[in-house]
Amino acid sequence: MSARADGPDGGNLVVVGNGMVGQRFVEALRSRDGEGRWRITVLAEEGRPAYDRVRLSAYFDGVGEEELSLHRPDDGVVLRLGEPVTGIDRTRRTVRTAHGEYPYDALVLATGSYPFVPPIDGAYLPQAEADGAGAPAGRVLRPGVFVYRTLDDLAAIRDYAAGRRGGAVIGGGLLGLEAANALRLLGLDTHVVEFAPRLMPVQIDEAGGAMLRRYVEELGVTAHLGVATSAIRSRPDGGLAGLTLSDGGWLPTELVVVAAGIRPRDELARAAGLTLGDRGGVRVDAGCRSDDGRIYAIGECAAVEGTCYGLVAPGYAMAEVVADRLLGGAATFPGAETSTKLKLLGVDVASFGDPHGRAPGSLDVTYTDPATRVYAKLVLSDDARTLLGGVLVGDVTAYPTLRASVGGALPGPPLALLAPAGAEGGTGTGIAALPGSAQVCSCNAVTKDQIVAAIGAGCADVPAIKACTRAGTSCGSCVPMLKSLLTVAGVSQSKALCEHFDHSRQELFDLVRVRGIRTFSQLVTEYGRGRGCDICKPVVASILASLGNGYVLDGEQAALQDTNDHFLANIQRDGTYSVVPRIPGGEITPEKLIVIGEVARDFNLYTKITGGQRIDLFGARVEQLPKIWRRLVDAGFESGHAYGKAVRTVKSCVGSTWCRYGVQDSVGLAIALELRYRGLRAPHKIKAAVSGCARECAEARGKDFGIIATEAGWNLYVGGNGGFRPRHAELFASDLSTEELVRYIDRFLMFYVRTADRLQRTAAWIEAMDGGLDHLRSVIVDDALGLCDELDGAMARHVASYSDEWRDTLDDPERLARFASFVNAPDVPDPSITFELERGQPVPATGERRPVALGLPTTLGVAR
Repeated sequence: MSARADGPDGGNLVVVGNGMVGQRFVEALRSRDGEGRWRITVLAEEGRPAYDRVRLSAYFDGVGEEELSLHRPDDGVVLRLGEPVTGIDRTRRTVRTAHGEYPYDALVLATGSYPFVPPIDGAYLPQAEADGAGAPAGRVLRPGVFVYRTLDDLAAIRDYAAGRRGGAVIGGGLLGLEAANALRLLGLDTHVVEFAPRLMPVQIDEAGGAMLRRYVEELGVTAHLGVATSAIRSRPDGGLAGLTLSDGGWLPTELVVVAAGIRPRDELARAAGLTLGDRGGVRVDAGCRSDDGRIYAIGECAAVEGTCYGLVAPGYAMAEVVADRLLGGAATFPGAETSTKLKLLGVDVASFGDPHGRAPGSLDVTYTDPATRVYAKLVLSDDARTLLGGVLVGDVTAYPTLRASVGGALPGPPLALLAPAGAEGGTGTGIAALPGSAQVCSCNAVTKDQIVAAIGAGCADVPAIKACTRAGTSCGSCVPMLKSLLTVAGVSQSKALCEHFDHSRQELFDLVRVRGIRTFSQLVTEYGRGRGCDICKPVVASILASLGNGYVLDGEQAALQDTNDHFLANIQRDGTYSVVPRIPGGEITPEKLIVIGEVARDFNLYTKITGGQRIDLFGARVEQLPKIWRRLVDAGFESGHAYGKAVRTVKSCVGSTWCRYGVQDSVGLAIALELRYRGLRAPHKIKAAVSGCARECAEARGKDFGIIATEAGWNLYVGGNGGFRPRHAELFASDLSTEELVRYIDRFLMFYVRTADRLQRTAAWIEAMDGGLDHLRSVIVDDALGLCDELDGAMARHVASYSDEWRDTLDDPERLARFASFVNAPDVPDPSITFELERGQPVPATGERRPVALGLPTTLGVAR
């Protein structure tokens, strides 16, 4: 089929599907259609608007639906959620749903794909049971078997995993490893079954797969490679028993996630008589138009010139093409960018271009360092001058430059490009070496020339470049290159904290410390302007608290705090608060457990054990907080500082006290460290952990600082974190004595508090530091800046001055007066706060149509 530009230029436009690509298409068309030529109706199968499916696994890191949402309300778009299309009438040009018909002048299919479940014996319920479930016969997955596609899928996996011990993932590709990490985070003994002889067989080669397997299995995930799943077997009670493998092996498991690939959702097109690709998908031309001139297809459901693409970047490119076509343009699909950079189970993995060297005569250049577990490969043309592709495992710092160089000349000698900066022969790579035509942002097809032009037109920071070019607005992996381009262009980056201070957080910290400033008003009068804002006030509050300025709610300081610090508790979505007492190291006596249970019962609180070995009590009204604290404080508890940008927890395993593998007392050390650093205010929250052996049950390498016991002492790791961008901590020092360990952690924390930017995690702080970990080591161990005595003294003052904020509040009637829902009726509860029961516990009655409240089927014992 040829690309055609003729067709309707306005009228009724119906979009079927509101996934990432469908949402992108609507935004692209609306931004171009200034005359309002198209009246847009979007029909969505899911009951929630578009969300970031690329970041789906962040759900298990606590990222909520709101943060993942891509929806932007638009009065020019009619969005119908939970209204799937059931048919297309091409003659009458209408689409049907259960609620009626919608006429169209142009129709865009953005139906995406569905998870492929191989024909595995036992994957589905028997036909009779399936019929009883009200679904097409043979198409209802057996209880305990899940796919990994939507937020509802993830919620169902999370709920079913509760109380279970083992889980397996069928499929060792990108999605399979994400699912495996999810099961691991849910506390399951996790296995991955992959038919290919290596993990991620599409993206990386055999050597890279071997390195990745080492990483994965060290995290406790067992990989079964080169075998298929023959059957899923159940127990007599209906629960899962395990998997039968093709080599005759047996894998016991209680939960299975099938992540064996995807297939295009083309059933509407098939029923409407549209031409399909040889392997499915709506066959479209280079303009993304089907053989019906009124119907277009984009994203995973489209077979462009016969090929389907399962990545978001090609889908976004198709969305832009169709938006242009519907307004009279002649844009064509530019081809697919299939490069990818991911962190899978904490391991950095990237592939770009042709990672397998399929071009005739291509050459491979590889770099392997077993000690640091880094593997890298470049695929070059037969004359070794043109970069065709490559694979990176363990260290992907060169990825942005290498990806942007695919198809062009090498930006440096191969070894210098592959070896990490600092390694023998390694020099790293630079943005200046890239040609102007190189794509810096592959998600949005933005070249270096376009970004340089935007900078020349006045874009002076990353947000401005994003707004002008869309670079960095999708996966975000190119943002470091945007910063580098600003630097290369000579654009100085403002260090101002906000409009009220021209200084950075570090500079303000030093001003407060050196000048002895005690209040925000003094600081803003002498070194700023105006009255402050919700950016600078909490920052200054944190600085004052870090420097031991007393109770955080005394005098002027109270007005500086954000909502959580203001009430020494975490506000929740319904206006109630959660209370988190400190439980150092997770160690607690039966008497204290009983007190927590009694408090939760007497105040009707929802209770949950957190990932940091504490007990969270949800649903407390503001006037109840002091009464709850009094009960807890009298029992020996204190504030866990879950509400503050402060040291939170030091998690631990049971160590040598109980575990047969433990080589050191991890519990004792964790308790000592948490009590030492409790209440330390910082630019961001700080989490830590101590593992009693190399099995790493406390997940210490996922923390801001982590400690792993050795036969000779302790290994210290720094700069890890979970959250939106998980990072593994890096080894800082080995086989330390306890005295050395505490001294280095003291200095690490105080140097971080003193020099990090606002809301900068320790990982990002170290990454942004000139010299990185080596520089940090020189400061803390070698005293290269002559600061160690000062840092040691600062920590000693903090330890000596610690006071529990809950007790301080309870001991002062004036401080207690602030804890009331209504100033003129302090004992009257807020009538807008109501609860309903779910699984025997109170949860907010928000007015939403909760599945349990509606009495919907509770397959597997939980609401689906």
